[in-house]
Amino acid sequence: MHVIMTTEVIVIIIGLILMLVSVLGSISSGEEKEPILGAAIRVGSGLIGIMLIIFVGFTYGSINMQGNIEQPAKGNVLEVSYPIQRIQIISPIAGDAVECRILSMGVYPDSHEKDIWVLLKPSDGKYYPQSDHTNTSYKRNGEWQVITRFGGDQLENYEIIVYETDADASAFFTNTIDQWKIALDYPGLEEADLPDGAIEVDRILVSLKENCRGVF
Repeated sequence: MHVIMTTEVIVIIIGLILMLVSVLGSISSGEEKEPILGAAIRVGSGLIGIMLIIFVGFTYGSINMQGNIEQPAKGNVLEVSYPIQRIQIISPIAGDAVECRILSMGVYPDSHEKDIWVLLKPSDGKYYPQSDHTNTSYKRNGEWQVITRFGGDQLENYEIIVYETDADASAFFTNTIDQWKIALDYPGLEEADLPDGAIEVDRILVSLKENCRGVF
């Protein structure tokens, strides 16, 4: 089994090792039954180990809490005619100036069963799949939505592109996002990287209302 060593895991291992050193260092040796390590070293190792573990727990909890309370902005909403005949974006509307973090929303026909993914295409020409805690866009009762995060300059143009995906394409986007999060690096996808099972169904052009570089 392949185990990915994230920064959090490495820090926890170091903390546990330091705590183990503190415990083992108290073992007596020799005829005078003196501890292997001095008191200062034992106490210092134990405290540092505990602090590292607490630090990781605090920062990990803070990161996940931010995701749970994330409040994206909502933009203008397009009026649509029912019954819905195709997958389309209803918010934001083409030509809108959007904030750094918005809730992209849309509709889909009742018969639609595939996953829906939103990808952003900024001026660098690369593609950035968007997700919240469900990875794929949330679907319910003919409507879909996903938190969409922009990271460019004020007035920069962005294409919001919607794809319907089969299971393999959906897994590809999910794994891509997971790998980017682990590496803390978001290089984007080239058009040639997009999986065959991802079919474009809608696309609009928006611009950034404010400078979003470095926000996320």
